[in-house]
Amino acid sequence: MIKTSDFYEKLIGKGVDFFTGVPDSLLKDICAYITANTPAHKNIITANEGGAIALATGYHLASNKIPMVYMQNSGIGNAVNPLLSLADKEVYSIPMLLLIGWRGEPGVNDEPQHIKQGRVTTDMLNCMEIPWQLIDHNTDFCSVIETSVRTAIETSAPVAILVRKGTFEPFNPEQDNATAYMPTREEALGAVLKYIPKNAVIVSTTGMLSRELFELREKNNQSHETDFLTVGSMGHASQIALGIALAKTEKQVYCFDGDGSAIMHLGNYAIAGSLAPRNLKIILFNNGAHDSVGGQPTIGNKINFLDAAKSFGLKSIGTVQTTNDIEQTLPALVKSNETAFLEIKIKKGARKDLGRPTSTPKQNKDLLKTFIQK
Repeated sequence: MIKTSDFYEKLIGKGVDFFTGVPDSLLKDICAYITANTPAHKNIITANEGGAIALATGYHLASNKIPMVYMQNSGIGNAVNPLLSLADKEVYSIPMLLLIGWRGEPGVNDEPQHIKQGRVTTDMLNCMEIPWQLIDHNTDFCSVIETSVRTAIETSAPVAILVRKGTFEPFNPEQDNATAYMPTREEALGAVLKYIPKNAVIVSTTGMLSRELFELREKNNQSHETDFLTVGSMGHASQIALGIALAKTEKQVYCFDGDGSAIMHLGNYAIAGSLAPRNLKIILFNNGAHDSVGGQPTIGNKINFLDAAKSFGLKSIGTVQTTNDIEQTLPALVKSNETAFLEIKIKKGARKDLGRPTSTPKQNKDLLKTFIQK
């Protein structure tokens, strides 16, 4: 495996000292190393990947240096517009390195939501005319970095480094125990489910939360027919829930969201608030981290989500951070006759033995559609 320190020092040696993007599980160790060894103003975890391309552009304009943008390949979709209409050599011609985790690589076992994305990743880069090189645990990464930086400078355009699973050696930063008294996401989720009406529809966000919801249903011998597990499309769970709520006004619809997901497309909350369906409720599980891809920090704990929710037209129920608080507050959310919002503060992390849904996305969809359209 590639030592994170060696990779990082090679980048610094080539003048790449500004990092931005959205963390990825395949890049979690190098991202953690960057976070631990880079000044905060030179390592910015952005709301989404498109924002990272724009931020990198601004840094290059001011410094004339080559920035690096890290992302999962699923984030390429968010980055396409600024890559083609801003950084492309036929527009503003901005050199930068893209470090992309290759989830769903053909021939490598992965989750259903990554398979199509993985299969077309290289085609997408080729279609955008972005040169790319592949690295894994056996690669001469020094040569790849040197070539990539040189190409970015010579073409004055983005260049990609595609990263295979298992490329970087583990890096474990010091843990923050300041939130130890808060419930885990799974504990908070279990407390919430006790109060959600059995015939209500739940749309859960990407990552650990949907996996935990699935397992809690299994543990409690409950059906999965009321749940839509948004295993991909990070940041869009609230709009899926909104679409259901608008079409089925007689059903209560709950969006279980995460802070990283919400921040990625926060404008979606404003759309929900502007339409204000009375049957929609949003519950935000906030641990200030991108938990599913290594626990890299978000700005979730720096945002006053209650004030934001109010400004978006949502009825703000409050912020809670213990299971007792949840039990005291959930009845008010459930009884609310407005588009309501509740924030639950939780600690980072998940069970090491946490499983994944055993049903396919299509099976999940069909089961929910049958329930909704009864």
